[in-house]
Amino acid sequence: MNSLEDLTAWAGALLHKLDAGERRSLLRAVAGELRRRQAVRIAEQRNPDGSAYEPRKPRLRQRTSRVRRAMFMRLRTSRFMRAQSDPNSAVVTFIGSAERIAAVHQFGLRDRVNKGGLEVQYAKRELLGFADADVERMADMVLSHLAP
Repeated sequence: MNSLEDLTAWAGALLHKLDAGERRSLLRAVAGELRRRQAVRIAEQRNPDGSAYEPRKPRLRQRTSRVRRAMFMRLRTSRFMRAQSDPNSAVVTFIGSAERIAAVHQFGLRDRVNKGGLEVQYAKRELLGFADADVERMADMVLSHLAP
């Protein structure tokens, strides 16, 4: 498989032949695997193309002894990043307040640092996306489900 479009066209025809229960179970497994792979990639701070996230800018008056947490530690937990599926689709999405934070970083938008604080242009950091390895893994999962 070369791209996500190729996988969609190829798997769509095969999945259409399955009944709703089998499609639901396969798509639930695909969504769960995709959520895990996205969480690992976010923890590694890598874009889907393999490039590193742009580092955070240092604070003006930051103490040198303070250790900063890794970016997006809470966003990648199952509480905020959810895998959802039905017989026709599988989706990995952010919920609640994490959805806005993720959108700001995904698209590199402007947002306030805190309530009533400075408005800052955030760097584009792709939290959700398909790497080539993700597409290959989904194709393998479909094949393994269809061939017992």
